[in-house]
Amino acid sequence: MELVQEFLQVSAQLYKHLTKLPPDKERDEYIQKIDEYLDKRGSIIEQIQQLEVNPLPGHPFEKQLRELDKGIRERLKKAKAEIVQDMKNLQKTKKSEQRYVDPYSSVRVMDGTYFDGRK
Repeated sequence: MELVQEFLQVSAQLYKHLTKLPPDKERDEYIQKIDEYLDKRGSIIEQIQQLEVNPLPGHPFEKQLRELDKGIRERLKKAKAEIVQDMKNLQKTKKSEQRYVDPYSSVRVMDGTYFDGRK
């Protein structure tokens, strides 16, 4: 298979995979699959760059590849933003849970101690 066609195929699969964000339970497999697609794309790009003549400029699939790449970038940003937000929510939940378990952890008083300020 020609490298450009293979690149188009992998890009289309990645774009399709990024269309729907999974529930939290399936997120690890989702991210792993994204990583696999990105690795495949990266290896194909390296193979294309090693060629003497770059076949992408002027290729019939060039416009389609550029549109797919733009869509992939947007969807990756959206997925990343959602994951970051979930991580922040998890940290907030952990913090509030810790406050519930030990509500006086942030209070720093020395009860029953008298310090004489005179010398």
